[in-house]
Amino acid sequence: MNRASAAAAGRIGPNAILQVDEALAQGPWSAWRVPVFKRAGLQHHLLDPPQQMVPQDEVRRLHLSLRETLGPAVATTVATDAGRRTAAYLLAHRIPRPVQWLLKRLPAHWAAPVLLKAITANAWTFVGTGRFRVLSARGTHPVLLSIEGNPLCVGLQADAPACAFYAATFETLCRALVHPTTAVREWSCEAMGHSACCFELRWVSATVAPMHMK
Repeated sequence: MNRASAAAAGRIGPNAILQVDEALAQGPWSAWRVPVFKRAGLQHHLLDPPQQMVPQDEVRRLHLSLRETLGPAVATTVATDAGRRTAAYLLAHRIPRPVQWLLKRLPAHWAAPVLLKAITANAWTFVGTGRFRVLSARGTHPVLLSIEGNPLCVGLQADAPACAFYAATFETLCRALVHPTTAVREWSCEAMGHSACCFELRWVSATVAPMHMK
């Protein structure tokens, strides 16, 4: 499925489901794995894990089921773990090794725009019908990102930012490829009634020297 057809159909890469399953199965909440998937109507994915892009509504239902079954605090912990696992998968299988080698040796303020350009080009694989944007100017720090029409927030009401899955994915990728101190904070969320889900990426220094690699 190409970019245009996937976006039009509202489909998202399977890691948004697979890595939630892994986070539940490998964590202290393994007993809740089946109830979470069953509540979302996705228990068939436990027997036959998806290998292709999935309807974004399935991803929405699973992440909503996490909150409804385990509560917001535990759901955030599981979603954070799933986001980190998703980033690890991307580093292992999707981002070419030569590109990683280069980014790790660039100053953070150079590496960040390169990585974010690649993320933007592939945003259709994780936001479905939503719109991903880099809000800050090229090379500025901190970096600001947004997701408008976030499929994970449809029908969700929350008192605090609810996009830990995305925040953890961005943070893990940037810690590996931009700067190891990168921290991501979601400061606006559609689930809270805001117009977009917005994230701030910040590291210790905007002008650090390249990381020394063995």
